[in-house]
Amino acid sequence: MSDDLSQKPIIIKRIKKVSGGHHGGAWKIAYADFVTAMMAFFLLMWLLGSTTQGDKEGIAEYFKTPLKIALAGGAGSGDSSSIIKGGGEDLSRRMGQVKRGDIEEIKRTINLEAAQAEKQRLEIEQFKNLKKRIEQVIEANPSLINFKKQLLLDITADGLRIQIIDEKNRPMFSIGKAELQSYTKEILHEIGKMLNDVPNKISLSGHTDATPYPTGEKSYSNWELSADRANASRRELIAGGMDANKVLRVVGLSSAVLFDKEDPFNPFNRRISIIVMNEKAEKAITDEGPTTDIGNKDAVTKEKIGDSLIQP
Repeated sequence: MSDDLSQKPIIIKRIKKVSGGHHGGAWKIAYADFVTAMMAFFLLMWLLGSTTQGDKEGIAEYFKTPLKIALAGGAGSGDSSSIIKGGGEDLSRRMGQVKRGDIEEIKRTINLEAAQAEKQRLEIEQFKNLKKRIEQVIEANPSLINFKKQLLLDITADGLRIQIIDEKNRPMFSIGKAELQSYTKEILHEIGKMLNDVPNKISLSGHTDATPYPTGEKSYSNWELSADRANASRRELIAGGMDANKVLRVVGLSSAVLFDKEDPFNPFNRRISIIVMNEKAEKAITDEGPTTDIGNKDAVTKEKIGDSLIQP
């Protein structure tokens, strides 16, 4: 009997004790991680809400900057000014080296060019309207309609050009003099009234044919005659009602600029040219700027030149 008991296997039963059951501490670790993540998220939201737009762009640029730029400096990942070559092309640009503000500068340039083109278009449209009005006034006036062929109007690179030319049997001036005929004065009076309708300045030039004075160029010549005729035309434009301040230049060109280049003696070469100038032509005359004395390398203005002439 005792032998049978000694042969029985000894069974050891181990019981695993779980303290607290479902109230264990593992869930607390997960909850702590969740709360920490939420705190970090709300802290980030608060920082983004209190950060200016400029700071945000700076932060974004910082995180987009390659390591090469952070270490070696430069304006972009392909910056050729750095000894260490960048690791790739700046994808924000299609070609070439990228610098901040380039895109905005291009936009400003395009906008400026578009504005200038629109301004030129409006100027041309204004000149076309003025040209049409002058033609209508000449046709509506019975005493001037016979001189329609002697009044040439066209739009040039400098603006609206109005030319009053001579004919063989119908001169605008007395032969060899600066005295205007009565019908020439009437034409200039009508033109002068309409020139006030545009803000543009005007330029007057007198022209003669190549027939010289008997005395030649040593005394009164075609140069003086063309200048006197241009000034006589200026006075008649003002007498017709044009504002005197609209005149920017009055010149006499003799026969230097011929209307008929093949025949220098053609009466058509004797003419008065009135140009209603566009902005570009006005600036070419007014924006002369200072000159430079090469010897002293100092800018010499017109006032300085005038002072030096006054000094004894």
